[in-house]
Amino acid sequence: MPSSSDAPPVSNSRFPFHMLEEIYQQPEAIRKTIEQHVDSATNCVRLDHSSFAAAEWGALHSVSIVASGSSRHAGLCGKLMIEELAGVPVDVEHASEYGCRKPLNGGGSLVIAITQSGETADTTAAQRLAKENGKKTLSISNVVDSTISREADANFFTCAGKEIAIPATKSFTTQLTAMYMLALFLARHKSVLSPAQTASRLASLAQLPSILPGLIERFDPQAKSIAQSFYYDEVFIYLGRGVHYPIALEGALKLKEISYVHAEGYPTGELRHGPTALLDETLPVVAIMTRDPNDRESMLRYEKSRSLLDEIREHSERQILVASEGDQEIQALGVPCFVLPNLDELLLPILEVVPLQLLAYHIAVRKGFNPDHPRNLVKAVTVD
Repeated sequence: MPSSSDAPPVSNSRFPFHMLEEIYQQPEAIRKTIEQHVDSATNCVRLDHSSFAAAEWGALHSVSIVASGSSRHAGLCGKLMIEELAGVPVDVEHASEYGCRKPLNGGGSLVIAITQSGETADTTAAQRLAKENGKKTLSISNVVDSTISREADANFFTCAGKEIAIPATKSFTTQLTAMYMLALFLARHKSVLSPAQTASRLASLAQLPSILPGLIERFDPQAKSIAQSFYYDEVFIYLGRGVHYPIALEGALKLKEISYVHAEGYPTGELRHGPTALLDETLPVVAIMTRDPNDRESMLRYEKSRSLLDEIREHSERQILVASEGDQEIQALGVPCFVLPNLDELLLPILEVVPLQLLAYHIAVRKGFNPDHPRNLVKAVTVD
């Protein structure tokens, strides 16, 4: 793999590595992705291309998402977004597994294939298999003229721009944005959300590019400071509940990719079912503790997570938390805490992942590694 000296120079001297620059580019990438897919005349979501009739969208009764790596984590968030907003059941599969078996024939079913490059071999193979078995397909990719987009029945293109660093950052947050918008698109076609409800949710989404720059400026030095106390650790556990669990997976993946640290993501409630045996006074636990005060189920999940956090702290006080503004109990614990503004539950993941990206970045740099070019990794896996 390229060494630090082989990496192309960054375009702005403010950023020593492309990964950090691309973290800072996320607000603009999200803004462009939103703007490209909002129909100003109807204030509804539009796709870049679709061969579907409107009735076919309305008749969908199931969705499967196929993806690998970070794209699959975006798909796991998308599952919960689509099920909650559109009321359509969703399965999420590893593309490498889906492409190695024969799926059920599927009239009225949709396969969503997610890949940043549009050339990921496992994902393109999965999409082809789905089409062979009568399923409609939709691709989410960052490259317009890519294999997966040419072969899909419908396309949603993210607007992340070229991503040079191997770890996904802006490509991931634009995929989360795409999944949320696609959930709204399906909800309108299935008449689950009214035009007014769709417009309200789109307006909330459109606020994120304005909120995010200030958060990045605050989280960057905070993550650098936290890294000084945690860079020598070789095992981490990441926790998240509900739609936040995939972000725990993504945070753990980022740390593994660029710091070569063993990190695992778990659903928060699953910690009691085995992994709690790992807890001691030295193990760092990164826990996503955000909440939506206007969502009763979100608050219930938060209370359960809060109870488990108390149990964790009986063994150790080495936590890094992601919490919501106004949560004085969490902030009073005296452990590192990234604080996010209060948002709709399904929008929180788009912001939650950013401090975890920065934490992984600063730990990698503190350990002396080049985060742009992790060993043994390539930007797009084009062989299966």
